[in-house]
Amino acid sequence: MKIKTWLLLSYLIVMVLPLASAYYLFASTLKLHNDEKVEEYYEVHEEIQKLKPVLLEKDLYDPETSKQQLDEWTNDQTAIKLFNKDGYTLYSSKAHSKQLMIKRDNLYKNLYELQQGLRAYTYKEPVLENGNVVGVYEITIARDEFVETVANRSLFVTTIFILSFIAIYVVVAIVVHNRLNKRLTGLMNEMSAFASGYTYPETKTVNDEIGELKSHFYHMRQQITDAQTAIKTEQKDKEFMVAAISHDLKTPLTSIKAYAEALECPKNLTNVEREQYRQVIMDKSDFMKQMLDDLLTHTLLQSQTYELDTVTVDGEEFFDMIISDYEALCEEKELILTTENSVTEEYNVNPKQLMRVADNLMMNAIQHTPHSGTVWLGTFSAAENIPIWLFDYVQKTYPFDTAEYMYVVVQNEGLGIDEANKTYLFNPLYQVDQARSKKDAHGTGLGLSISQIIIEKHGGTIEVCSQINHGACFICAIPKKERGT
Repeated sequence: MKIKTWLLLSYLIVMVLPLASAYYLFASTLKLHNDEKVEEYYEVHEEIQKLKPVLLEKDLYDPETSKQQLDEWTNDQTAIKLFNKDGYTLYSSKAHSKQLMIKRDNLYKNLYELQQGLRAYTYKEPVLENGNVVGVYEITIARDEFVETVANRSLFVTTIFILSFIAIYVVVAIVVHNRLNKRLTGLMNEMSAFASGYTYPETKTVNDEIGELKSHFYHMRQQITDAQTAIKTEQKDKEFMVAAISHDLKTPLTSIKAYAEALECPKNLTNVEREQYRQVIMDKSDFMKQMLDDLLTHTLLQSQTYELDTVTVDGEEFFDMIISDYEALCEEKELILTTENSVTEEYNVNPKQLMRVADNLMMNAIQHTPHSGTVWLGTFSAAENIPIWLFDYVQKTYPFDTAEYMYVVVQNEGLGIDEANKTYLFNPLYQVDQARSKKDAHGTGLGLSISQIIIEKHGGTIEVCSQINHGACFICAIPKKERGT
């Protein structure tokens, strides 16, 4: 039950309780009154009939006549009052209730009527002499038994009300402690502990407001923990990247320094040697420049605030350009290149960054393709245009969704990539062949990571399919442009 619901329910009970008690007292009193009304009425009527002969004596209404005989007829339950015709009190059996004079209107009101009150019955009747009123008597008979019963019931109801109120108060206090104070204190302790760097294990949550608050706190705590973990991981990656790049830069810097010193050496060098030294210095400088450019690009793309600026391009024209200009490089490496483009429609892309992706994937494929091997580069946007040259295991395992995406595929023959390396393939500075010497290095280790970030910022995905001693296939899925945009 929601806390709001049971609080309102407890408030309702507290408010209804006095009304219920009052109603019960009223109903029980009314029932008692109705149950005893007839019997009590006849008893009072008989008592009045006994007193009438005495009170009708006309001499009693003479101010000079003694009224002492009336004391015998009165007691704690029965009271008598005598008035003259003008309302002056001639006699009252209760000294504390004497009233010297009452108004004539009140005196002659409700004559001959037995008036039933809560505490007593009252009867008034005039005394006549020769048709003239000489006085009025009033008989009051107390309802002691009825009043006592009502008083007892009132005490009983009041006691029940007080006990019920105390019970409700105790129950509400216990529930408030268990469902509010205790749980809020526990939640505050968990928050304080989390703020201090400690974490309590999650406890069971109840389906109420505090349970929802605790669930939100656990969700927030998990988000903060994940963010902290991501920040730590990112910091470690950055530290590793800086250390790795610093280490990688030392080798070309050492070579540049050595060859530069050799060029300045006074010993005789042939022109061919000088040209070779200069070429080594240029190659190492280009490698360092490429590494720094890749590092800058990777850092820029990883920024949460960085967004790619996209433009609308014609698919056929743009991807024709993407797959071109690799023939010369493949011929130089004595590799066979197969290209194919069947893309249609328009796309929102960043041309420069997609060209970088194609370059990274092609350089990676060319680097890992054996002599006289084959490299394939294809782009397509329809199911019927999926290239037939795709490896069989690629066609069987990869779910091409040409209704939502167009694809850029780079495939090459070679040793392939095992499952253990696939997991880390897109990590920064990760290289499958960790034993490869730096002098044989042709990349910085950031190309695949940069390609993944670029494709994901286009809203797509990049995956690799590979089999050992068969080759590898990199597949980039890029969302199609929504109609009307």
